[in-house]
Amino acid sequence: MGLKRFEQRLERLVEGTFSKAFRSGLQPVEIGRKIARALDDGRTVGVEGGAVVPNSFDVFVSSADFDRFEAFADALTKELVDAARGHAREEGYHFVGPVSVELVEDTKLGPGRLEVEATIAGGEGGSRALVLPDGARVQLGEASVVIGRLTECDITLADPRVSRRHAEVRPDYGGHKVVDLGSMNGTTVNGVAVREHALVEGDTIGVGSTVIRYEA
Repeated sequence: MGLKRFEQRLERLVEGTFSKAFRSGLQPVEIGRKIARALDDGRTVGVEGGAVVPNSFDVFVSSADFDRFEAFADALTKELVDAARGHAREEGYHFVGPVSVELVEDTKLGPGRLEVEATIAGGEGGSRALVLPDGARVQLGEASVVIGRLTECDITLADPRVSRRHAEVRPDYGGHKVVDLGSMNGTTVNGVAVREHALVEGDTIGVGSTVIRYEA
């Protein structure tokens, strides 16, 4: 399903400006599939017992394909990162650091060929974070993070639908859980109302009109 959603996003990405670039040659979905295989093949058992997988991917492509992708490389790598996260979430995999994808020109490769080098790379200060709608990241550690309208909250939201102390993200058995603090309008995870919920990679926390993504 992660790759299927990737393909659907890709259809939107290649419309208009990028449509000519995808008429022939290496297709981005082929890169996505290769990354998914690298995740499956590279999984190992982490210290907490879960499956830990690579989170850093160098995608080697021919000079011709590199030039063809260059104009929209940032958009493409973002979609590939999202696809990797989606696949990992559905398979129950865990990352030890932020997921990154980089396109690398390889003059030895012919057009349409690609190779993926996947590694497990830890992130500074831990990998778990809350990602706000504007892209800002709140790194998670052993301290709880309170979300609400009060200025002393760790994440302050100027939204009348948000209670003063609305919800809290707490450490929980090596991961994190979100706990509703008796808010007026409730807290959701992936669109479902919850009182408390153990978070997994890619979960979205709904507080008022704000959606916050959990990265693990």
